[in-house]
Amino acid sequence: MRHTWRWFGPDDSVTLSEIRQAGAEGIVTALYHLPPGEVWPRAEIRARREIIEAAGLSWDLVESLPVSEATRTGAPEAIQHYANWISSLENLAQEGIAVICYNFMPVLDWRRTDLAAPMPSGATALRFDLIDFAGFDLGILAREGAEADSPAEVIEQARARLARFSQAEKDQLTSNILAGLPGTLEHWTLDTLRARLAAYAKIDAEQLRSHLRAFLEAVVPSAERLDMRLCCHPDDPPWPLLGLPRIMSSEANYDWLVNAVPSRANGITFCTGSLGARPDNDLAKMLTRLGPHIHFYHFRNVRREDDTIPGSFHEADQFGGSSDMVAVMRAALGEQSRRRAEGRADWQIPMRPDHGQNILDDHTRKTAPGYPAIGRLKGLAELRGAMLALASAGPS
Repeated sequence: MRHTWRWFGPDDSVTLSEIRQAGAEGIVTALYHLPPGEVWPRAEIRARREIIEAAGLSWDLVESLPVSEATRTGAPEAIQHYANWISSLENLAQEGIAVICYNFMPVLDWRRTDLAAPMPSGATALRFDLIDFAGFDLGILAREGAEADSPAEVIEQARARLARFSQAEKDQLTSNILAGLPGTLEHWTLDTLRARLAAYAKIDAEQLRSHLRAFLEAVVPSAERLDMRLCCHPDDPPWPLLGLPRIMSSEANYDWLVNAVPSRANGITFCTGSLGARPDNDLAKMLTRLGPHIHFYHFRNVRREDDTIPGSFHEADQFGGSSDMVAVMRAALGEQSRRRAEGRADWQIPMRPDHGQNILDDHTRKTAPGYPAIGRLKGLAELRGAMLALASAGPS
């Protein structure tokens, strides 16, 4: 597999030099300063690529070429946004970039309730607490219909916990949930969120799927013509939030995706952390069955905290979470071997360590939540060690 690393551009406190020292071969990044729906100019793509190459690395993959809210809601301007997305693909292809990760999560990208939850080891990690999130939905956002979206026991616990929170704790929870990706133009408030939610008032899962199909029908032929590979990232967390449908959370969802517009260009970002937050997702079996359609791996592990009411989890060590990552790595290497035997040009699938814990000097350095330097270096080293051990052991 190709070992890559997510970099948030020139303002990222983790430098390209440090990334190279960590052992990564390629960079995963995007033009985060450009808003969704706009064309990525070739000159800006080239400038970013040249910065990366000057550091001795390569720009291997885009994460993400953003899909606009107009595309997800099926608004009239979606047609123009399809065309702009295709123009961006053409400009990226001209600069030699062939793999594009995107997501179709409405309104919210990945969300956590705690961006630095203390771990017993002294590390800190991203955490999603179902009770805290329900408390935010019920008592802070005060969303109409929130009570219908949670079990009675969750509502009871959420209201009781929120009643004990100080105003500072409520403000911190709100800040954590509204935090966006670094480098983006998004600056969320409760009113922003309410306005975005209102646009989905009449959009259910089936309608959202129809909008995804329309997007794929528009862009996949161009990706195929350009010999590019599109890979849809799963929902994170992989279940509905704030009354919003989420449609990329399970194997059945991905079966739908690859069959909606059958093409080598229409594929999957296989994120073991996002999918592993659900106890009903068997990651190794999913990877084996979906393998021919996977174009990018996010390798991380989460520890599910209560499978009786699925919902709370935290980012764990690569091999210390709820998912059997050894089985996942074995399946991934098996897929690579099958591709090489078939003569596929894309046999070497890019992977990156994702959402590391803050350890050692990460605690004193301001990095994007979930993207520390040393924590991800540790994750990459563990993954590389496992891959080398499994490869030398041969087929099981």
